[in-house]
Amino acid sequence: MSRYLCEFEVFGRVQGVLFRKYTKQQADSLHLTGWCMNTRDDTVKGEIEGPEDKINVMKQWLEKTGSPSSNITKAVFSSLKTVESPVYQNFVIRR
Repeated sequence: MSRYLCEFEVFGRVQGVLFRKYTKQQADSLHLTGWCMNTRDDTVKGEIEGPEDKINVMKQWLEKTGSPSSNITKAVFSSLKTVESPVYQNFVIRR
């Protein structure tokens, strides 16, 4: 099965609302790997890695759902890149 990598950045009220915690929970539930972090621009960015169908579910979640208190105005995604072997072992929150 092919593995893919996708970068993302989520805009809106996504800091101080447990967005990273819920992003990790969602990624873990989909068995995706990668990372997320807060930025100085008050966004959350990161990378997700895994099968294309699971990445698409995660992208929907990042764009439409997020954490209960978040208010997402938009989410930007890079093109999918094929990866030969796993880049990440699990999903982590970077600080």
